Amino acid sequence: MEIEKEIAESKMTLRLKGRLETSTAPKLEEVVENELEEITQLTVSMAQVEYVSSAGLRVLLAAEKKMKAKGGTLTVEESVPAVMDVFKITGFDKILTLR
Repeated sequence: MEIEKEIAESKMTLRLKGRLETSTAPKLEEVVENELEEITQLTVSMAQVEYVSSAGLRVLLAAEKKMKAKGGTLTVEESVPAVMDVFKITGFDKILTLR
């Protein structure tokens, strides 16, 4: 999985490409754990993500909790239908802000 980062002041956009699964989720987890200190608005673009596993969902949930704890926001956008189905089946469509 590739992660393209764009930062403007306190806003960060992450554009993910590939599969967000057990072997690739640690890449995203590293960003969530180490690079969000000054960020209050995090956007994750999933337009080029074809698959999300439970490991990927766990990292997105951790990001949501981290942003919410500091009064920030997380928005997941442009999810392909297969990924949106995973969000709906798991109930993540009720937890995450999806666009």
